[in-house]
Formats: sequence, C-alpha cells, structure tokens
Amino acid sequence: MESRSFARQEGLDGFFARPDVTIAITDSGLGGLSILAEAVERMERHRSFRRVRFVYYNALFSEAGGYNSLGSRLQKIRIFDSALHALFEDYEPDLILIGCNTLSVLYPDTGFARQASVPVRGIVEACVDLIAQHLRRERESRVLIFGTQTTVEEDTHRRLLVQKGFLPERIHLQACPDLVPYIERNYAGTETEMLISAYVDEALQRLPDRDTHLLASLNCTHYGYARNFWEAAFRDQGIRSFTVLDPNSPMLEFLFPPEILGRRHDTNISVEVVSMIPIGRAQQESVGAWLESVSPRTAEALRTYRHIPGLFEWKSPPPISPAIR
Repeated sequence: MESRSFARQEGLDGFFARPDVTIAITDSGLGGLSILAEAVERMERHRSFRRVRFVYYNALFSEAGGYNSLGSRLQKIRIFDSALHALFEDYEPDLILIGCNTLSVLYPDTGFARQASVPVRGIVEACVDLIAQHLRRERESRVLIFGTQTTVEEDTHRRLLVQKGFLPERIHLQACPDLVPYIERNYAGTETEMLISAYVDEALQRLPDRDTHLLASLNCTHYGYARNFWEAAFRDQGIRSFTVLDPNSPMLEFLFPPEILGRRHDTNISVEVVSMIPIGRAQQESVGAWLESVSPRTAEALRTYRHIPGLFEWKSPPPISPAIR
C-alpha cells in the first residue's frame, strides 16, 4: 500500500478563522478522553475562540468486544466508517480528532476519508514524529512500540519510520491484548500493573541488545493513564536508560498556533460525552479520577455522559469501495 497522509490539511485556515467551533474527538473506548481533557484545559487557558463545543464520540460498538475482536480488516473499516458518517451528520463538527491509534491506521481506507469536507487529524503522525525526534537524538537507541493487536498488525508506524530513513532493526512492536479494558476498569490496579509488566518483559526478551537507550512508545491512548506502571516495569527489568513516549499531548500542538493564542477575552466552552455502549461506574470512577487532575470539566462530562444505544449503525453498516483491501 502506498504511503498516504494520516491528517487532512485542508480547511485549517478556515477553521482558525471561525469565532465558534465544534471539535469532535473519537476513540474506540475512553483513552481519547485524556486528549480531550488536555484540549479543554489548554483552550480555557489560551482563549483562541469565542465558543468551543467539545464532543467526545465513543466509537466503541459492543460491550462484548471492540475493533480488535473483529475477524476482518474490512469489518473494522466498515464500522468505523459508519461511526464517522453518523458523527458528522449528528454533530456537524468543524474538526475531527481521531484519538486512537487503532482507528487512525484504519481511517485512510474509509469512505469518509475520501469525502470529508472538514479537517480530520489522526494520532499516527504525532506518534511517528515523536519517535523520529528521539531516534535522531539518541542515534544508538531502539524503540519499542506498544499497541493494540490491530495497531501492531497494520504495522503503519514502523513503515512510516522506515520511510523516514530509520533502520527496521531499530523498531520493535509489541501487541498488548486485553490491556485496554483493565486500564479502563482500574488504571492503578494490580492486574493492570501485572499485564504491563508482562508485556514489557515479552518485548525485552526479543531484543538483541538491552544495553542501548530504549524508547517505550505508548501507541494506544489508554496506556498513558498507567504511565507510572510502564516506567516501573522497565526499572524492574534492570533497564537504566529508557524514555517513555506518550504522543497524546503532541497530537494537540497544531490546535494552538502562537498567532491565535489569547485573541479572545474569554472562551465559552462546553463538553459532552456520548456513547452507544454503557460506561460502567468502575470505568467512570477510574478514568474520571485521572481526568479530574487535568480537567474537572471533562471529568464531569464523563460522569454525566449520554448513553445513546442507536448512536451509529454497526451490525450492517453500508458497504465500502471494493478497492479497499
């Protein structure tokens, strides 16, 4: 598959020129709420618009399993495409942020990507740019990319890094099955800690050289909630020289160009969370506790989320182009 951009550039000048904007952030679960929380906090501080409506659109379609549990890539693309069309029609966003590596690597092959009339930003390019920056800085370093099964199978991050000139042997991928639900239920829990420790151990076992500087890239937006466990896992393995990379924050840098900061006396901000599947009390309390320290407004939006069972069609979404593999 030829290289394609994972961020639509068109329309950003028009977006920044608007006094009032709607920004939608979507993810397959609650990981992207960390991106929403920072976006809300920074928007409050920088006062770039008159009004900003934030909509967090949970594109998870079933309590029984998410995109990584589906049998084919085509199914994943069709369901996410359906979610994007419903998001656009129901909320009319001026900008869509895909706060999810799994969905970002699928996005270019959706029908929505070919038709989008608003800018769409995925997190993949922020991940790749962050990794590349550190690989250049530490020329003998290696990167361990931790992600979901779909993220690892798509191999997009490695491919883009190789296109930037980095040797494939410096790039290692580690899938972390089942970690996301444990983080959502209790990101500070013992089971989450044990899973992270196991995946770090598995990744390190396959490394030919553990003495070089290691970069641990958290390529799932959920993983940052448990950052302290990732750091502890590397220390427990005796790794002295390592850096944990979290691309969630770098993804938002484009939203705050210097020329628009502080151009308003005040910004009226609203935040809402919508989900087709119920968000349980344990999830609300676990993720909400983390959000509270960054953006109390976002934590409150999670507590008062809207459960909309028919948020988008997923059991029989519309077909997509047969050209999609």
